[in-house]
Amino acid sequence: MSQTADPNPADAHPEEPLYDVAVVGAGAVGLAAALALARDGLRTALVGRHAPVADGRTVALLDGSVRLLRALGAWEALEPQAAPLAEMHLIDDTGSLFRPPPARFVAREIGLDAFGWNIENARLVEALRARARAIPDLTLVERDAAGRTLAEDCAVLALEGGGHVAARLVVAADGGGSPLREAAGLTVRRWTYPQKALTTILAHTRDHREVSTEFHTREGPFTLVPLPGGRRSSLVWVSAEARAERLAALDDAALAAAIERQAQSMLGAMRIDGPRGLVPMRGLSVPRPVGPRLALVGEAAHVFPPIGAQGLNLGLRDAAALRDAVAGARDAGAESVLSGFARSRALDARLRTGAVDTLNRSLLTAFLPSDLARGAGLLALSTIAPLRRLVMREGVTPRLGTPTLMRG
Repeated sequence: MSQTADPNPADAHPEEPLYDVAVVGAGAVGLAAALALARDGLRTALVGRHAPVADGRTVALLDGSVRLLRALGAWEALEPQAAPLAEMHLIDDTGSLFRPPPARFVAREIGLDAFGWNIENARLVEALRARARAIPDLTLVERDAAGRTLAEDCAVLALEGGGHVAARLVVAADGGGSPLREAAGLTVRRWTYPQKALTTILAHTRDHREVSTEFHTREGPFTLVPLPGGRRSSLVWVSAEARAERLAALDDAALAAAIERQAQSMLGAMRIDGPRGLVPMRGLSVPRPVGPRLALVGEAAHVFPPIGAQGLNLGLRDAAALRDAVAGARDAGAESVLSGFARSRALDARLRTGAVDTLNRSLLTAFLPSDLARGAGLLALSTIAPLRRLVMREGVTPRLGTPTLMRG
């Protein structure tokens, strides 16, 4: 994607309306950002094709994210399709010499009915799209952006196939490979892991009882998360690249048997009940997720492994925090507005990225001190109630700098 200077792009395309904000990317985070901004009466354009989602992935929407979706008017349609996560169990299956007992976290201990709700990603995106079509101040431009030009008072997006969208602020919600971010030349830190994650939907013969279970193996986490109905769950199985590719090549019956063995038959016999996905494990962070008339949200700003239900929830907090930063501003793309947004997201993104990276790397090494530290941490969480409650609250929604639409 190109980015060039234009002395007065708004005058160059006088037939085009000038939006307050143009959000590029029609995934869950882009849709949420556009809805949050348009909700306050900002003239908002959502730019991007609405591609189908079918990779067997689900999202665990934590309590703060559900509050945001309620505020956006999307949760009522989603709730019947989501399963509550009333408990979370962590089981050490690394074979370490220091093996702590399973850690059990119960939402009612911190005054919640559930830590969050698990829903198929495709259903989340469909519901947000339906809501976006009903908002008067939100214009849907179902074409991809092909370039961006800058002026003092706005930016102009060129569209594939012709046409332009001019806005005071462009929001990049265009994914981990973000063309907008790359064209802006923002500093990016990237890293990879020797793993891939197999994702799919399972049916099983025993009820999950609204319990999400995560086995920590020497190749990465193996996680079963409840879906509605009691006997369906989603799977995220992180393992070494070669093993993940072998598993992905199995037929449904053989894969289901392998999953049942890895799950120690805790949910009984398994059956594959949805599409599959195979996701490379990688990381990406942007120390300062803003540029001239540009703000990054979601995976355009941070990418890390699908562990602990943090990725999408962090992206939704980006969207809600951007709404707070822009609210009341005469110029949504002013440098002072963007600097405030960048400051508000720095600590949250750094802490979540660091925590997931540390946990994942600790599983990949048989170094005894690392095992001792991880095991001691789980043991402390199991036995020290105030510490456990603090960690649960922070895991659900951070107390410091919680965006307005996510507050209780």
